Amino acid sequence: MSFLRPSALSQLLITYTSLQWMPCQSWGFFRWPGFDGFLRLLVMFLLWTMLSEIRFIPSSSMYPTLRVGDRIIVEKGSYYIRSPAINDIVTFWDPTQPGDGERNVFIKRIVAKAGDWVEINHGSLYVNGIAKDEDFIAGPPTYVSALTYVPKGHVYVLGDNRNKSYDSHFWGPLPIKNIIGRYVMCFHRPPTN
Repeated sequence: MSFLRPSALSQLLITYTSLQWMPCQSWGFFRWPGFDGFLRLLVMFLLWTMLSEIRFIPSSSMYPTLRVGDRIIVEKGSYYIRSPAINDIVTFWDPTQPGDGERNVFIKRIVAKAGDWVEINHGSLYVNGIAKDEDFIAGPPTYVSALTYVPKGHVYVLGDNRNKSYDSHFWGPLPIKNIIGRYVMCFHRPPTN
């Protein structure tokens, strides 16, 4: 018995002229798809878990883009086929922790890539000597960082809340191998009081 074969009742309904416009011509799609559908669902679930993950934002380092308590979706597949780009928001392993054991995961914005010179001075970010117009940050940085070269295989990351972020201005350029994935969307934002 096929689950896709229409029942006698649906055959009767299809013969009714006003229902013949329907593109499906079968009411079988309302049934459970069976073992094939279950396998397809299982494969989709496994791909989803391998190529994406859900993360929780514990700090205000990315405010106002992301707030404390936000839940976000991070996709992990795109950096296998392309390089990280400037303004991508990425999650990554803490570069100051050794590789063994449990490591902290951070989320920051890429502001410079390999070959760039980065400096923070007079409340502005300078990349290759050009001040960047950043309308997404919480406020201008109140600190100064020395001119830093971003070597090959690295990116320079900063939080959008520049004055309350533990980022590349503390520990230098981030190795690309530490990047877990790219921020896609925020799917849950807790209510504000």
